[in-house]
Amino acid sequence: MASYIERRKLLAALGGAAAVWPLAARAQQPAMPVVGLLYSQSPDTFADLRGFFRQGLKEAGFVEGENVAIAYRWAENQTDRLPALAADLAQQRVAVLATVGNDTAQAAKAATTTVPIAFAVGEDPVRLGLVASLARPGGNLTGINFFVGELAAKRLELLRELVPQAVRVAVLVNPANPNAKTILRDVETAARAMGLQIQVRNAGTIDEIDTGFATFARERSEALFVGPDPFFLARRVQLVLLAASNKIATVYGVRNYVEAGGLISYGASLRDAVRQVGVYTGRILKGAKPADLPVVQSTKFELVINAQAARVLGLTVPPSLLARADEVIE
Repeated sequence: MASYIERRKLLAALGGAAAVWPLAARAQQPAMPVVGLLYSQSPDTFADLRGFFRQGLKEAGFVEGENVAIAYRWAENQTDRLPALAADLAQQRVAVLATVGNDTAQAAKAATTTVPIAFAVGEDPVRLGLVASLARPGGNLTGINFFVGELAAKRLELLRELVPQAVRVAVLVNPANPNAKTILRDVETAARAMGLQIQVRNAGTIDEIDTGFATFARERSEALFVGPDPFFLARRVQLVLLAASNKIATVYGVRNYVEAGGLISYGASLRDAVRQVGVYTGRILKGAKPADLPVVQSTKFELVINAQAARVLGLTVPPSLLARADEVIE
């Protein structure tokens, strides 16, 4: 009888140990790494890009919610919030800080010299002061340059091909953009070489956009070049509607405008750039150092045309332009 009772006690003890052991084992497993993602606009604006960031992470072996977590921070188009948001992520000691946009990358750089940063920027990252060189970044940052500002001449050429009679081209820029002067310089140089007259209008608020279009109508602008800018991208529906109501053919830098009803866009694929940020984020999670990862230059460029917008404006898109388009939206 005594031996039976002892055996029961032993089995109960072993059973209790078996129940406790999985909990202890789970407690010893390493915590899931956290990636901080900083964006100057809203979650809605990033909704399309989020899938491409996740795709890049997956290519590097990481799936959100399975072996990596992502802490998102949105500035909601208030760029003055970026330094505090970047500092918050740095203080949380995220494994990698991923950014999209010039301002976000610069805010991240100012916030930390130790947390690895993977960026996507639209200007030369050396000129922006982010890295020492493209081949050897040399610090805690690396990423992708998707050439926002360097394509002014190409966009003007496409606009003129679509509206060959245009001579007076309006240019809309945001004076708050630190690259506004560079954008204007590139547009002026290209316009002068093409024999175009440009009419510059600054706009940094919703009301100033409305006022700018009233000026374009009064000055009889024949076409419009919208400078690359996060604020304009956030207001793309307003811009597209004003361009349509004022019957002014407009060229943009990214496809988002054309998807919203705009006429034509040409530029590096932002989707592909964000995907590459995801790839670099994953490589850094696996142990690569930003200093050893050369900055990638975008090689995927896309021409997108909205055929319906062209018809509304009374324009006939040349077959040669349609043949070169990466996508024609009907």
